[in-house]
Amino acid sequence: MKKLLAQLFFFVCGWKPDATPESIALARHSVMVAAPHTSNWDFPFAIFGFWYMGLDMKYFIKDSYTKSILGWFFTWTGALGVDRTKQNNLVEHTVNLLKANKNLVILVPAEGTRKRVDKWRTGFYSIAQQAGVPISLGYLDYKLKIAGVGQIVTPTGNFEADMHLIQEFYKTKTGKYPELYNPQIY
Repeated sequence: MKKLLAQLFFFVCGWKPDATPESIALARHSVMVAAPHTSNWDFPFAIFGFWYMGLDMKYFIKDSYTKSILGWFFTWTGALGVDRTKQNNLVEHTVNLLKANKNLVILVPAEGTRKRVDKWRTGFYSIAQQAGVPISLGYLDYKLKIAGVGQIVTPTGNFEADMHLIQEFYKTKTGKYPELYNPQIY
């Protein structure tokens, strides 16, 4: 059902998915960076992109969304509610989720917001390293109308070298509002 909805959505919008069978297989148990993140439209395109590619994806959202009247909808799309008023060890929690579920993609918009940021949040790197999973590079390219899973990066422990690879990959991707995107990671 979800795949059919995704195919219809992409057809109507003129978008297409882009991923190799190998990248999808490797992404099935990973932390996925989602970039560029510049618009609320990123949400439906990312969700439908995952459904189209057959990836079971989860993402974190304010728990007020999952507890609202539309909570069922957000949960259905893969939302995991987080209470931001409390101190949560989200890295440890996410590591435990990945260790317990061998067919799980945790989506992390590394910019943390749709606004322009000076540098990315890099918790995704710590999560991947501690969970022993790769970092998959998910993207939306509004210029080409493509939602995809690109390169798969296995953290080497050399933070700067790994981040350089990731940064190079995203330099060619165009967000809905390019002026809000800063591909400078660190």
